[in-house]
Amino acid sequence: MIKRYILPVIILILVVVLAGGLVWFNFFRDGMIKQFFATMQQPAQSVSTYTVEPAVWTPNIEAIGTVSAIQGVELAVEVAGIVKDIPFTANDIVEKGAPLLQLDDAIEKADIVAAKAQDVLNDQTLARARTLNTRGVGAESNVDTAQAASLAKKAEIAKLEAVMEQKLLKAPFKGTVGIPRIELGQYLSPGTVVVSLQDLSTMRVDFTVNEQNLNLIKIGQLIKLSLSDADQPYEGQITAIEPRIDPSTRLVSVRAKVDNPEGKLRPGQFAQVRVELPKEEGVFTLPQTALVSSLYGDYIYVVRPAPDAAKPADAAKPATDAAKPADAAKPAAAGATAEKKEPKLVVAQVFVKPGRRSGLLVEVTKGLNKGDIVVTAGQNRLNAGSVVTIANDVNPANTTDSGLPKK
Repeated sequence: MIKRYILPVIILILVVVLAGGLVWFNFFRDGMIKQFFATMQQPAQSVSTYTVEPAVWTPNIEAIGTVSAIQGVELAVEVAGIVKDIPFTANDIVEKGAPLLQLDDAIEKADIVAAKAQDVLNDQTLARARTLNTRGVGAESNVDTAQAASLAKKAEIAKLEAVMEQKLLKAPFKGTVGIPRIELGQYLSPGTVVVSLQDLSTMRVDFTVNEQNLNLIKIGQLIKLSLSDADQPYEGQITAIEPRIDPSTRLVSVRAKVDNPEGKLRPGQFAQVRVELPKEEGVFTLPQTALVSSLYGDYIYVVRPAPDAAKPADAAKPATDAAKPADAAKPAAAGATAEKKEPKLVVAQVFVKPGRRSGLLVEVTKGLNKGDIVVTAGQNRLNAGSVVTIANDVNPANTTDSGLPKK
């Protein structure tokens, strides 16, 4: 009877032991996995860095401007007529007073010849009337009539000559002519544009600044001008500031003069303008690539020694067996290797307060200290406490093109 119940009991005990073993194994496995990930060392990330030092800061005001010629006009005809001659070609540099267009003036020339002949006759009539009047033969009214006729004819001649001169279009100043917009034999009505004339030796640039910066702008202040972000090869000087602030945009119009000796600047071009302000010393600056923006504020990553790196290494234990000098030398060699090993570096997240920006640099007014090593590239792979290695072989903060001193 007892033997009948022994086998089920044994089976039940085996099942309970097996189930307990599986449960224990699962807890043991999960614990080991958690311990592994908790103690697992992340591989060191390579980053580029910049060492913070007080520097000379050149603040500036950046704006977008439009280039135009210091003298530039669209030449048009004043009177109607047929195009007789076009004595220029596109892109010619013409002097002041050079002829640019001749309309047909044959009728005006003929009218002038007839008017001059009549003017001679009127002068003779006036002289005869004065002679007769002095002899007491002619009336005074005859002299007045002859004099009026002579003056009227001279005025008519002057008018005809002025009309004929209007049919010859001349350059009002020295400059470069554009593409002609008329053809030989074409009839032109008054106001028809003939050609553009631009003086490209000196250019002007018009731009706007906000009203907060109005007190920083002065007549005669230097500016730098560029057509791209690469460089700023042109320098100019502010010549005019609009006294009125636009109430709709709160912007102030400013005009500057820029020399254009090589003629690369052209009217209508888009330009980037930088107004340079007085230099300031002892300012902390960073490359803009070092600054990270988030919902909680702007922050940077600062490289610092790991907390365990500051602890002194354990002293080497003395050898207990004097008969084994070779074995005793091994720990010493290992200790020497450990001493030569580079210290472990980690990054700390530091919130900063950025200020003004200039080119590739940003001013930092709070959160930086002299000597801080700031990460400038590779932040997207970092978190607070990440292990890093410094690799400044390719560092945007150490190139002369960025405007930063090499560190």
